[in-house]
Amino acid sequence: MSLRVDLGDRSYPIYIEPACLEQRSNELQALCLNKKVAIVSNETIAPLYLASLESSLGRTPDAVILLPDGEKYKTLDQLDTIFTALLSAQLNRSSILIALGGGVVGDMAGFAAACYQRGIDFIQVPTTLLSQVDSSVGGKTAVNHPLGKNMIGAFYQPQAVFIDVNSLNTLPKREVAAGMAEVIKYGLIYDAKFFIWLEENVDGLNNKDPQLLQYAIERSCEIKAEVVAQDEREGGIRAILNLGHTFGHAIESNEGYGNWLHGEAVSVGMIMAVDLSVRLGMIDASILVRTKQLLKRANLPALAPAHSTVEGFINVMNVDKKNIHGSIRLVLLKELGSAFVSDDYSNEMMELVIKSNIAT
Repeated sequence: MSLRVDLGDRSYPIYIEPACLEQRSNELQALCLNKKVAIVSNETIAPLYLASLESSLGRTPDAVILLPDGEKYKTLDQLDTIFTALLSAQLNRSSILIALGGGVVGDMAGFAAACYQRGIDFIQVPTTLLSQVDSSVGGKTAVNHPLGKNMIGAFYQPQAVFIDVNSLNTLPKREVAAGMAEVIKYGLIYDAKFFIWLEENVDGLNNKDPQLLQYAIERSCEIKAEVVAQDEREGGIRAILNLGHTFGHAIESNEGYGNWLHGEAVSVGMIMAVDLSVRLGMIDASILVRTKQLLKRANLPALAPAHSTVEGFINVMNVDKKNIHGSIRLVLLKELGSAFVSDDYSNEMMELVIKSNIAT
């Protein structure tokens, strides 16, 4: 099946199906016709899927750039590696870059495409559940900085997203769980019926049931596409997609990028956000109970590391991109399936929530 991200002249399709590259080889080749092509992947994914991508492409790419695998390599130094390879292969402004991998590869390749010769086309071929349901759609590209996650980047939309559900067959269970955090997020912020469906089907999703995964990916991408179409550059409603991320980014940064997967940190962050929503009287405590239960059933953590401190959280949260005039703005729930951004809470309340969700 296919969806469309409606952004006027920057609109693009999302193809979601088993053997997607093979089934959509004509679409892929049309996007790359008469263009030099570079593929960015990593040392883990390339041995699994590079040959399939090259076969669907119908020709040998002009450059293949393999990055080390892991969030800790999402850096300006590795970005320079991409630029050097593109220049060495003499790619020009009419060239196209294909990102084959998870969220790190997609974010870095997208940012490289946004910058190289002031912008070249790129295509997303996400191979992890998290990248398929979240980072490959919407045009957010970035690298990390020691003082903050995704602080150096650009909004830059791909030409298309090709999602092969079969690629999840090789995905480790921990990575499946990390992706499930973002899937559950969509139910919390936008679609209560989807949240209930996830409660009913989480065990099958954990076991990578292909039909359940297909629907979970489709619905997640539908929601992401609807939100992005309304607010491409996160000036309003798109910010709700960051439920739990402000807390979660603090965990990632303080623990060292890659030691906690993004979805694991977001899981704890979402619990903190829902907990704060309950304490502020916005939602019933039963939603917090259900959220914790669903995340735990999805094999995700519910508490921050025991050595975490409130000060450690606040220091990182103070540089969050949603903040305005020094105020930490958080995504909160007003009901199951409906979220908003607010700074209308006391520092004492936020600190209490953080303390209450640190392991002892």
